[in-house]
Amino acid sequence: MFLFSNDLGVDLGTSNVLIYADGKGLVVREPSVVAMDKNTGKILQVGAAARNMLGRTPGNVVAMHPLKDGTVSDHEMTVRMLQEMFKTATKASFFTPKPRVVISVPSGVSEVEERSVINAAIEAGARRVFLIEEPLAAGLGAGLDIRGPSGHLVVDIGGGTTDIAVLSLGGKVKATSVRVAGNHYDEEILKHVRNKYSIAIGQRTAEELKKHVACCPQKTDFHESMEIKGRSLLTGLPVRVTVSTDDLYEPVMMLSEQIGTAAHQ
Repeated sequence: MFLFSNDLGVDLGTSNVLIYADGKGLVVREPSVVAMDKNTGKILQVGAAARNMLGRTPGNVVAMHPLKDGTVSDHEMTVRMLQEMFKTATKASFFTPKPRVVISVPSGVSEVEERSVINAAIEAGARRVFLIEEPLAAGLGAGLDIRGPSGHLVVDIGGGTTDIAVLSLGGKVKATSVRVAGNHYDEEILKHVRNKYSIAIGQRTAEELKKHVACCPQKTDFHESMEIKGRSLLTGLPVRVTVSTDDLYEPVMMLSEQIGTAAHQ
C-alpha cells in the first residue's frame, strides 16, 4: 500500500499547460513551449522561459510548440515538456508512486490522437492516464450541475480548438469541435495589422492586442487602444502605431461568427 499518492489533473492545451495536484490546487501554469539545443538534444527551457525565446534564438536553439490544435504534433518534445512539468507538480521520493493523471482532450479526437496523448503522458512518468473531454471538464470546473436533467451549453475556447457541447444527465448530449480558437485570433490580428498599417508585429504583440483591445460587438461601450511597436514593411525601420478596438473589429468578428455558427448547429 502506498503511503502517498500524486493524482494530477492536466489541461494539455495548445498554448498553455495547467496542472492541478490533488490537495494542493493549481501547481503548474506554463506556456506549452519547449526550447532545445539542436546540436546536443538537450532541453534548455520549458514554459514561460522558453516562450520568451520564440523568434529570438541563435541557429543552434529551436523554441517550439509541441502541441497543435489540442493534440500532440511532436511526440518526443511533448514527452520532454511533460517530464519537466511533472517534476514541478510532484515531489518524487522512494515512497511516492508515479502519479495517476487525468488529461482533457478536445471533443471528437480520433483514437490515434487519444493514444498519442496517453503514450506521451506515460513516457513522461504517469502511472495511469485517464482522458476527459474538454467541454465536460469545463462544465465541472465551472460548477454546473451537469447531473441534472437541464441542458447546459458549454463553449470552451482554447488555443487551438473551440469545443462546444450540450451537457445533461452527467454526460454530453451533443458535442463538436472547431479548429478556430485563440491562436487563430492572434494570427488574424497579426495579418490585419500588417495589411492595414504595413508593419510587421510578433505573435506576442498580437496576443496583447487580443486581450486588451479587441472586442466583438461593434455597438458597445468598450473602446480601448494600445500603442504597439513593429517593423515597417516599407522602410524596414522600427515604427509605432496606435491600434483601437474599432480597428480590430473585422478580424475578430469573422472568427467569432464561425464559433457562433458551430454553436447553433
